[in-house]
Amino acid sequence: MFRFLHVSDLHLGKAFGSLPEEVRGRLVEARHEVISRIADAARARAIDHVLVAGDLFDTIGPSDAVRRQAAAAMNATGLQWWIIPGNHDSLAGEELWRRFDAESSPDVHVLREPAPVEIAPGVVLLPAPLPRQFPGIDLTAWMPGCATPEGALRIGLAHGGVTDFGEDFDASAMIPPDRDRSAGLDYLALGDWHGRRQIGPRVHYSGTPEQDRFRHGGRGLALAVTIPARETPPEVEEVETGRFHWSEPTLSLSPGQDVAAALAGLMPADRLARRDMLMRVRAEGWLRLPERGALSAAARDIAPDFHFFALDESRLRTEYGAEDLDLIAPSGALRQAAEILQDEALGNAGLSEDNQRVAEAALNRLWSLVREE
Repeated sequence: MFRFLHVSDLHLGKAFGSLPEEVRGRLVEARHEVISRIADAARARAIDHVLVAGDLFDTIGPSDAVRRQAAAAMNATGLQWWIIPGNHDSLAGEELWRRFDAESSPDVHVLREPAPVEIAPGVVLLPAPLPRQFPGIDLTAWMPGCATPEGALRIGLAHGGVTDFGEDFDASAMIPPDRDRSAGLDYLALGDWHGRRQIGPRVHYSGTPEQDRFRHGGRGLALAVTIPARETPPEVEEVETGRFHWSEPTLSLSPGQDVAAALAGLMPADRLARRDMLMRVRAEGWLRLPERGALSAAARDIAPDFHFFALDESRLRTEYGAEDLDLIAPSGALRQAAEILQDEALGNAGLSEDNQRVAEAALNRLWSLVREE
């Protein structure tokens, strides 16, 4: 039997540039702290080995502080770390890995060659490090022909997609989803996809241990893997390691609805837990102008509870009534501007769909500004 922790895509040094400046600091710190949370999860399960399936760093040029603090954190764990470079921190970053090696203890292993490594008695690791960001070939192709001692466990460690994941996906480097069978692997630990994903009984993406986007949601995970014996299906336990919870729920709305109550119904009951949550609510459907104003007010009231909160209204349309414009202005230049925007939003001015949406957003904003006054 052999037990290990499978992690990937720590992306240490990620800057979170798309988020407001006041949000970034704690997210950056949480990524560094995840190393100790991974170690805690391993020790709690009497696990000595951590397999990192690529993208330990966010770039091939992280700051000296990010690199040195990562090495120090891993050195302090007393665990065996087995690391392959991924597409973000490929072997093209020679200086990165040279310095990281010099700063790391003998327990931290950067695997630079596609060659078998015995990491424990009777356990052989078959790594597929990325030589460059876009290698152009399947880097696991050598595994089926690799001989290992009879009876030894064979564990693959790779970084890449088994299907098109988008985001500059390198189709020429696609990993066959049956690589575990063709190479006789007892487990294939994959990285690159930031969400948890099982491809087969022996092929798994762990996702990132500290979540970094709304696309996958939830908190980051590590996988605690137990291989009972050769050619025996592994036992895989999902271990929550992330501090921040990311969520992107959909809020379907219609005229006449109590929008504040509908929004409140999506909120987690534990108000204290909201401090470590990032939530983006995607509103869709139709509302009247007063209801849109009430929705915006409710979102502003809720937002301070969260580390980050946003209301995405890009899929929400507005249903207009004559009395709605009366609430902006009964006459005069302001009323005339509101009527022009309404005609444009309703498609009566021959504008493109995108410009109709701009006009709609402008009218909604005008209504909100007038009501605030």
